[in-house]
Amino acid sequence: MAEITAATVKDLRERSGAGMMDCKKALAETNGDMEAAVDWLRTKGLATAAKKSGRTAAEGLVGVTVQGLRGAAVEVNSETDFVAKNDQFQAFVRNVAELALTNEGDVETLKNVAYPGGEGSVADKLTSNIATIGENQSLRRIRTLSVANGVVVPYVHNAVANGLGKIGVLVALESDAPAETLEALGKQLAMHIAAASPQALDEEGLDPAAVERERAIATEKAAESGKPANIIEKMVEGAVAKFRKEVALLSQLFVIDNKTPIRDVVATAAKAAGTPIVLKDYVRFQLGEGIEKQTSDFAAEVAAAAGI
Repeated sequence: MAEITAATVKDLRERSGAGMMDCKKALAETNGDMEAAVDWLRTKGLATAAKKSGRTAAEGLVGVTVQGLRGAAVEVNSETDFVAKNDQFQAFVRNVAELALTNEGDVETLKNVAYPGGEGSVADKLTSNIATIGENQSLRRIRTLSVANGVVVPYVHNAVANGLGKIGVLVALESDAPAETLEALGKQLAMHIAAASPQALDEEGLDPAAVERERAIATEKAAESGKPANIIEKMVEGAVAKFRKEVALLSQLFVIDNKTPIRDVVATAAKAAGTPIVLKDYVRFQLGEGIEKQTSDFAAEVAAAAGI
């Protein structure tokens, strides 16, 4: 059996929102597998997907920028939040975001692009920053959006500087409507995306593996009800349909009124503008998504309380 450490219990507790002893039991039941433990807690009604997905681990900054009909989002990580406040680090994130606008390749491609000011490549500048700032840093991911006609709207939640923060969003709207109309709509949609964290634009775009994971959890929970097989099947399909609706952007309920689906928000705006508006795509980067969090002194407190 895998060793269950205080740090592991702490990590599961923060991911799931479940109690410490429940987390310890979940890890014991799943041989220390973190993702399986989260699922175990959820089948017991002790955790939620939202708790898990809302947690971030790494430091650094997300940067977003728009030029014309094109926008880019980047994430650059650092070891501490202190570095994210450094002017040199912030300038690097801004410059990389602007470079990403005209370089559609992956991270490795962007690293080979010439950095402004004759300082070699992006990778060279990153190495120089590590040496001068004295802390490890990494260019983690980039993504670009564009429209043929319309706008790409940037938004940073709780920005620490212009275009920089911990959650960055881009919204691409295709339309002949006036730019100011689209900008206002795009800002509202971007704020919704920052808050609601959709997993895909529509239900068809959801990751099949994520859907099947929800199906497995729903199946296990329904089986514990003791109801007949045909009722259990309906319960499972209902749970999966609810999940798909809640995590696909176009079917999510608008956070401003909590009753209007996003597709209807866009349709209403199009009707008012007298011309079609299409929500073409979006980007949402949250700092540290999926990066394992480092342990802290709090682990000792967990160990003492849990007796491990």
